[in-house]
Amino acid sequence: MLTRLPPFFSLRALEAAARHRSYSRAAEELAVTHGAVSQQIRKLEGELGARLFERRGNAMIPTPEAERLAGEVARALGILHNAVSVFARAAERDPLVVSIDPQFATRWLPARLTKLLADPAGANLEMRVDQNKANFVTDGVDVGIRYGAGQWEGLEATPLFSELLFPVCSPALAARFPMRTPQDLLQAPLLHHSHRPWSLWFGQLGIPSPEPSGIIFDDSVMLVEAAAQGLGVALGRDSIVGADLQAGRLVQPIAASVPSEFGMFVVWRPDSRKLPRIHALRDWLVEEAQGALAAEAA
Repeated sequence: MLTRLPPFFSLRALEAAARHRSYSRAAEELAVTHGAVSQQIRKLEGELGARLFERRGNAMIPTPEAERLAGEVARALGILHNAVSVFARAAERDPLVVSIDPQFATRWLPARLTKLLADPAGANLEMRVDQNKANFVTDGVDVGIRYGAGQWEGLEATPLFSELLFPVCSPALAARFPMRTPQDLLQAPLLHHSHRPWSLWFGQLGIPSPEPSGIIFDDSVMLVEAAAQGLGVALGRDSIVGADLQAGRLVQPIAASVPSEFGMFVVWRPDSRKLPRIHALRDWLVEEAQGALAAEAA
């Protein structure tokens, strides 16, 4: 008695060769060589202890026992095929769960939601705004929009946009503290972010950065709001402050901008069962981000 099943590919080779009456045609169907099929049949004969095919002219004829076994393998393959098809259809019906960076969700995405939901890429989405990084395994998340350097183990990542960093403040504060050069900022009240210090900006301009003093924010939206309220000058990210600059709530008192090492990325597991839908959403987001950058440059 066999205590285990023979290798799956050997059984597939048997089924294809019995159906085609040919090792060569079975090899073409399975996208392998004639020798590979012949080898699998020999292995299977060794495991089962019986001859499976007889050559008659150019044809390979299965024995009656091999014919019956090949028929059962074909039936099993049909069951597997149907099960996979049902699983694939469920992947189309189930919501595509999207984990979204809070700043992206409140600053960049809202103005584009109507357009997204009118596109096939926006069908049947479940959006989760979450500061915590999704693990894509136990939390049910299929795709994420994440801020970072673009390297996450086990995940694919496509950049949406990189960022520029520059000072922003309210028009009233800019009038109170004339700022014409980067050094002038040292005389103005500065607002600080716990993960994005002013040294990122001053350092690239060759200016020593002042020590943080006063309130320190760990949320970019709250930092920007404090700047808009006239509490001080914030180090703004262009992806976050664009709408406030256009609305006049914020101004850029000094034109000097520096590139950030971080940006916004679309991330997902490469083995996700919803890859076609993930790719469609990714492509829409990339196209939209590129369009927005082109409009800003015009």
